[in-house]
Formats: sequence, C-alpha cells, structure tokens
Amino acid sequence: MWSPTSQTAATDTLISIEEGALADVLLPKTLSQNAQIGKLGFEAKCATCHGLNAAGQDGVAPPLVHIIYEPTHHGDETFQRAAAVGVRGHHWPFGDMPPVEGITRGDVTMIVAYVRELQRANGIN
Repeated sequence: MWSPTSQTAATDTLISIEEGALADVLLPKTLSQNAQIGKLGFEAKCATCHGLNAAGQDGVAPPLVHIIYEPTHHGDETFQRAAAVGVRGHHWPFGDMPPVEGITRGDVTMIVAYVRELQRANGIN
C-alpha cells in the first residue's frame, strides 16, 4: 500500500485511509479554479470507483494519487483515452476500466487538473 513520504507547506489536511480506501491523501490548502471544477467532475464521474480524493477503493479501482500515475508514466492523454474508450487492466488486479458515460474531453481536462494537484500535494510530480 502506498502512502505519501513527505509533507510540504502546500498541504494542510491529511485524509486518513478510510474503510476500503487504498491510500492516504494529503489535500492541498487551495485548488486552482480548473482543479475546483475538476473536483466536482471527479466526484460526479470518478469517485464511485476511484474513491474520495482519488484514494482508490479496495477491490474496486486503484488510487490515482499513486506514483504509477505520475505525469511521465501516465500523461494527461492517457486519462483522456481511459475515460473515452476504457482501458485494459495492466498495473492492478482490478480488471478492465470501462469507458465513462457522458463525459467530455473538457470534463476530463478539468478532472486531470484536480488529480495532478492532488498528486503534487503528495510528492508525485
């Protein structure tokens, strides 16, 4: 199980692993406007599987606040394609991710902004 190794001045709230979550997530003190919009989209379209604050859910879906999803390994377009056409499971034992119904490229762009800000707050750059 992954957890952040360092805390920075940019963060002030640690969300402890809740029942079924797979990662502790440090929340940034503030979010950019795009990330605030993305948070709403994430909560509406992604949190059911990937958990609150992208912490993952045991037996359901992985945490997106994880080194595997750093920008150099899974770029922003990877998130776009996963949402649009789904993705074959390859890093985790959760199986395949289906496409996300009713989501646009613009929605995913904002969601990625949110996920990237969560990642940076947790030392994933």
